[in-house]
Amino acid sequence: MVAGEASGDIHGSRLAAEIRRMSPQTVIRGMGGPAMAREGVELLISSSDVSVVGLTEVLTKLPALRKAMNTLKTFLKKRRPDLIILIDYPEFNLHLSGCASRLGIPVLYYISPQIWAWRKGRIKKIARRVSQMAVILPFEEDFYKKAGIKVTYVGHPIMDAWPFPVLEAEEDLRLLRPVIGLLPGSRIDEVRRLLPEMLKAGDILSRRYRDLSFVLPEADSLPSGLIDSCLKKTSLKVEVIRSGIYQALTKCHAAIVASGTATLDTAIMAVPMVIVYRVSHLSYIVGRMVIDVPFIGLVNLVAGEEVAPELIQGEATASNMADRIVSLLEDEGLRRRTIEKLGDVRKRLGTGGASSRTAEIALEMMGRNSIILSRGKTWLQRWETRK
Repeated sequence: MVAGEASGDIHGSRLAAEIRRMSPQTVIRGMGGPAMAREGVELLISSSDVSVVGLTEVLTKLPALRKAMNTLKTFLKKRRPDLIILIDYPEFNLHLSGCASRLGIPVLYYISPQIWAWRKGRIKKIARRVSQMAVILPFEEDFYKKAGIKVTYVGHPIMDAWPFPVLEAEEDLRLLRPVIGLLPGSRIDEVRRLLPEMLKAGDILSRRYRDLSFVLPEADSLPSGLIDSCLKKTSLKVEVIRSGIYQALTKCHAAIVASGTATLDTAIMAVPMVIVYRVSHLSYIVGRMVIDVPFIGLVNLVAGEEVAPELIQGEATASNMADRIVSLLEDEGLRRRTIEKLGDVRKRLGTGGASSRTAEIALEMMGRNSIILSRGKTWLQRWETRK
């Protein structure tokens, strides 16, 4: 099982838990983070060593990426596992899938690369190397079926962890003390680029609303002290929550959210948001040339329209963030419409069970492979006897 990002680690941990629940004797090894380790996955590599986004950002991690790739390839060649499960992390995992395919190891790809958004030609590589896709967005299933690739829509794993009732649109949140969520991402580079500007936006908002408070859920994948070091540079009081993103979002009336899976977490909790993102200038220029979708926020892609405003690169300034939050707090009609549309997004994501459905696919694939291996061994034994 191979996951290279914090979100992949979380989804991988739930999948590992389901596999071990259904088949306790199954041994799982691979690359991941603390969540996967807690579910009994034996980590050959920590995903914190290779988590990165953006073109220039990748260059700084090349030695670690090469080491991780070589470690996993060596493991595949020596141990020949019954199945490899690749979770998101497309550039790395698509390369690794080639090695697995050449060795005859079945490949289950869970959480599709966003090839529908950019570099659509990668679907040919997937067709050659991947045995089965387990996709989490409704429109992805048809995309792969048209290419003749075996695919199952399993639903979004984010719904497996959704533990709280959603706030209804008609609730009058103005009666409560307003709380703003700051969600700067799960990667070191993201936090360093986004959190300082989020904190400046918080300063602007706190001058406008005296009773405003702020919460920040800290991702497990971040090194200890990173968030605190950023907070020491501001006078803004922020409650850091280390018990999980949903515990933070239950308190929020609105949020400033780094583009990524966290936008869906925020959506299913019916919290109106502004989506922000920044990468290096070179990464941004390259991205503009190759990305072919109208939005970058997952919540907007699932909705098929702009449910949450997006502030990307130079637009992701403190003043712009603050302005969008003011609108979400003060424009009652906008707020109500946004919450209703977030409810529609939640419905599109399904009702849960993605992890268990994917575990069933994985175990079925392992069973098929075990039969093939068993037949191969029987044939070899007969051949040896005839000699």
